[in-house]
Amino acid sequence: MATLVVHSQTSSAQDAEALQQAFKGWGADDKAIIAILGHRNVHQRQEIRKAYEEIYQEDLIKRLESEISGDFERAMYRWMLQPADRDAVLVNVAIKNGTKDYHVIAEIACVLSAEELLAVRRAYHRRYKCSLEEDVAANTTGNLRQLLVGLVTSYRYEGDEINVKFSQTEANVLHESVKEKKGNSEEVIRILTTRSKTQLVATFNRYRDEHGISISKKLLDQTSDDFHKVLHTAIRCINDHKKYYEKVLRNAVKKFGTDEDGLSRVIVTRAEKDLKDIKELYYKRNSVHLEDEVSKETSGDYKKFLLTLLGK
Repeated sequence: MATLVVHSQTSSAQDAEALQQAFKGWGADDKAIIAILGHRNVHQRQEIRKAYEEIYQEDLIKRLESEISGDFERAMYRWMLQPADRDAVLVNVAIKNGTKDYHVIAEIACVLSAEELLAVRRAYHRRYKCSLEEDVAANTTGNLRQLLVGLVTSYRYEGDEINVKFSQTEANVLHESVKEKKGNSEEVIRILTTRSKTQLVATFNRYRDEHGISISKKLLDQTSDDFHKVLHTAIRCINDHKKYYEKVLRNAVKKFGTDEDGLSRVIVTRAEKDLKDIKELYYKRNSVHLEDEVSKETSGDYKKFLLTLLGK
């Protein structure tokens, strides 16, 4: 369930005019900006952007970039994009930035549906004038390249059918590969990038039943290299993406120095989808409300904006 509290009593033209008023004078009225855009769904935000450009001959996103700054600006920029465009930007940043956040690429590729991932690849074409897989391949090597390219180009079957024989044999393949980093990486990549999520969950369950430990926990001992880190992320996202996001949020606020990028990414991308469920998981796991942690670890308009998206 979503956390976004939508207000729909005004027209997109009225919202555009109110935003223009918020931009006037010395410094933008950030409170007004949050009150409007923090309570509009994706369709309403696109209509506001369209109305703003028609009335003022100016791109609303570019105006926002010039009026606000810091973590607030980055979160608002991503909030204003269409979901496919937003994910295309997140993947590009993950590829091109110095830290090489390959786990973000795996996260997006494994959480989205087949059609949603296809939409991200199209958006990437339009925005960056090359294919997503081209950029991924150009910035990776070896098994990591094969795994990431396979994940971002996958178009998984989304039915409920399970082949019990496959779940048995492929759980064994995964076990051999994970055990002391030996085994057939090509087969692991084939399994992770081609099987349906339903089939993969059955395989992960078989692995746990036979070996007394989940494959993701087993991989925790081997996540020193990028390939195994991405493998771990992919398995966690396919198996239960809500639990995965809860851990991203927990790590973002618990580590020394808040990870604003991880915090913003989860809240902005899930506010209109399942952030309420993720919040509940967070409370069960940590005995503290996510809103309280966000309030403690962030400040200013950035804090106000995140709390608005959390439904506070």
